[in-house]
Amino acid sequence: MAEAGSAKAAQAEFWNSPAARGWADQHARMDRALVPLLEALLQAATPQLGERVLDIGCGSGTTTLELAARVGPSGHVLGADIAETSVARARERIADSGLRQAEVIAADAAAHAFPAASFDLLFSRLGVMFFADPTAAFANIRRAMKASARVVLGVIRAASENVWPAGPTSAVRHLLPPIPTPGPEEPGPFSWADPARVRRILEGAGFREIFLTPLDWPVRLAPPGGAAEAADFMLVFGPLTRIMPSLPAAQQAAVRSTLETYFKDHDGPEGVTLSAANWIVQARA
Repeated sequence: MAEAGSAKAAQAEFWNSPAARGWADQHARMDRALVPLLEALLQAATPQLGERVLDIGCGSGTTTLELAARVGPSGHVLGADIAETSVARARERIADSGLRQAEVIAADAAAHAFPAASFDLLFSRLGVMFFADPTAAFANIRRAMKASARVVLGVIRAASENVWPAGPTSAVRHLLPPIPTPGPEEPGPFSWADPARVRRILEGAGFREIFLTPLDWPVRLAPPGGAAEAADFMLVFGPLTRIMPSLPAAQQAAVRSTLETYFKDHDGPEGVTLSAANWIVQARA
């Protein structure tokens, strides 16, 4: 219990730190990169007019807005995220959009008291891999689901299958201090890579009819000739944001230069692209 509490506090601290500000301030860059994943998730979710949707890890609101457009004025979408700066940005975007059926809250979905039996669809784009105790978190979330509510989650497969995001970090690892690797039961981007663990989490929380569909796709980080832009992308999002500020200027420059060289090798007619491997997880409450 103490370890889970410590991990939970660490996640809240990181997602509300300067290292994570890019997800709020530069969300459009990540949104562009993730378009194929979001399209696949929406196709699997098939949100319907009038439905109520819970969007976990909503970030700066892109998924919440996309879902709200599909459920229409008679529906409702509630986004939840622990990153307060991202939630603030999402609220601005919702106000600008005029989609009154969209709402976001700064909340830990693992413990928040969502209204019981209220949602037809549980949705998440890369927002569920960081729970300290995922089974307990999903048991809490399940109480908010209607009977037979649909579940559609996008998560990342194993690091060995993903050039993005694992490849660029590996390319500069020799220039960095040791980077702790989370254990298979600890929060982290690859914590839902093992299908057996995914089923154990969801079944333990009371979900059923669980199946996983692989999605392999190219992440476009920059247009052709954009190795420098792709390097900047990796310095705004991901594990390097935790490390770079503590490095001397010369070491930071070496990391950036090495990243640019790495991305030049992945530059082509479609731009700077890296292969990604995800699971689309579907289930029923």
